[in-house]
Amino acid sequence: MTAHTSVLRVGCAAGFSGDRTDAAGPVVDALIASGGPAVLIFETLAERTLALAQLARRGDPDGGYEPLLDELVRPVLARCLAAGVRIVSNFGAANPAGAARRLQALAAELGLAPPRIAVVEGDDLSDAAGRALLDEVMGPALQGLSIVSANAYQGAEAIADALLAGAQIVVCGRVADPSLVVGPALAHFGWARDDWDRLARATMAGHLLECGAQVSGGYYADPGVKDVPGLARLGYPIAEIEADGHCTIGKPAGTGGVIHRHTVLEQLLYEVHDPAAYLTPDVVADLSAAELEQVGPDRVRLSGVRGHPRPATLKVNVCHETGWLAEGEISYAGVRAEGRARLAGEVLRERLDGLGPLRLDLIGVASVFADDAGRWIEARPDHGARDVRLRVALAHPDRDAAQRLTREVTALYTCGPAGGGGVRTSLRARLDTVSGLVPRERVPSRWRLIEPLNP
Repeated sequence: MTAHTSVLRVGCAAGFSGDRTDAAGPVVDALIASGGPAVLIFETLAERTLALAQLARRGDPDGGYEPLLDELVRPVLARCLAAGVRIVSNFGAANPAGAARRLQALAAELGLAPPRIAVVEGDDLSDAAGRALLDEVMGPALQGLSIVSANAYQGAEAIADALLAGAQIVVCGRVADPSLVVGPALAHFGWARDDWDRLARATMAGHLLECGAQVSGGYYADPGVKDVPGLARLGYPIAEIEADGHCTIGKPAGTGGVIHRHTVLEQLLYEVHDPAAYLTPDVVADLSAAELEQVGPDRVRLSGVRGHPRPATLKVNVCHETGWLAEGEISYAGVRAEGRARLAGEVLRERLDGLGPLRLDLIGVASVFADDAGRWIEARPDHGARDVRLRVALAHPDRDAAQRLTREVTALYTCGPAGGGGVRTSLRARLDTVSGLVPRERVPSRWRLIEPLNP
């Protein structure tokens, strides 16, 4: 890619792992119809997704990338490659090279010419060298932990370099979400890498896109108060980024949802700890003077964002094992259902006494506001609810001890109270997260092109 002044359109087709797999089609159609330079991004990593990916890779060394990769990319890969729409994503998760190889195989299955695929690496600190660095900078916080994953939040420069070298697809692991947009903007416009204002503006364009349909009204919708039309067929967002970094947010024509100042404002402030100093690997963005202007139906322009020099450190998330989480559910219906559900909870507390705190929820009565200690439910009188599902949960370091809960819930079928049914139980490994900061020069990002598949 050479430096341009033309608008760059970046469309988002996923905001997390498990997002809708049919979102990309209308976005790609709109990008191609625009006739200009365009990039499609898939943002599929959350804080613990990488830990789950590392666990998956333990069982399958070729796995560890986004499990819905085929479903996300197959419907649009041929059209993107034919129209010159670049694809940039963090769906590499714990195995960017594995994801790249799967994309190569997918292209071959579709009868396409081998695409030029780059992988961005350097974020994974779970090896011996990475662990030594983490021990050095995080010290006692990691003592005694059984580490599953450790990843630094990388920035946009390696993405930009890969695109400038001709990559049609860039597969990343843990890069910061907005960097998926900043990288293409850097490559397209040829900005200096310390042009803080432009980098901050592109960062906030990425921030508006990174959660997919949230900005199109999904997370905004509240019937009767904040109505959103066509919620079942939401259009995912597209940012039109200008040479100075300012952007206009829209969505494909004919899709559901809405983009107006309120939806954009909610997403602009989403997960921002300090609007005057939003820290990212690429820049510190200042939104305190940002302006939003409705410039047309489903079109909002963002301007006024300023930038400051990027932080000297990178955030790192360390996920570690913390034992087991056991859950069980059983339903009670009809007269005195609430009383029977409460009695079942009391039985479980007595039977499992000594194992640790037992979380009880009465779905249909109290399942969100209740506290782990059960005080909220105990203080709430029995109002005679006739449709109640008891949920219980126990966290324990020992698998066998945790599994006792699942057996005790199942035993309620015949051990009473009366009329219980629809038991469902689960037992799964539990993860927790410790975060810290590492000097950025100690965690350099790098990229490489993947060799084509052997014919």
